[in-house]
Amino acid sequence: MATVTSYSNAPDLAADDYIVIGLATCFVKEDGEVHQVEVIEPIPSASLETLVKGIPTSFKLACATTLGSVLDEEKSQIPAGFPQTAQFGDDFVERAIAAARTYKRREAAKSLIPLGTTYTEFKYSTERKRVLNASRVVTKEDNVKQHPNTHKVL
Repeated sequence: MATVTSYSNAPDLAADDYIVIGLATCFVKEDGEVHQVEVIEPIPSASLETLVKGIPTSFKLACATTLGSVLDEEKSQIPAGFPQTAQFGDDFVERAIAAARTYKRREAAKSLIPLGTTYTEFKYSTERKRVLNASRVVTKEDNVKQHPNTHKVL
């Protein structure tokens, strides 16, 4: 039986619902320099299935745990075994709730990492750096030149 929770924005979830939390290596650009940071992020079931198959990823490890162990009254808690220097990703609470829902819908994904264990066999790579605060500046040169008859009625 599921335990009672106080997740006001997720009445369908309980503290003992399954979730996978990962430790990713990301980068932050400040003053023209790029700095490495470790980020704690929830991993949805579809992403986990892909990562376990050997796709290169910035995740070093993933821990299968319960929603209640990382969210206490909608406040984030660093899971056991994670470095204290790691920081939570943006919108962690909302993303953790969304990720927990994916495991309720796709029960088979729970067998990839049994509850209470940590998976470290990812194909870890930082070749393609995940820059967290990157901004895109769109310029006139980015526009695609269209054929002159594109918008004409022929």
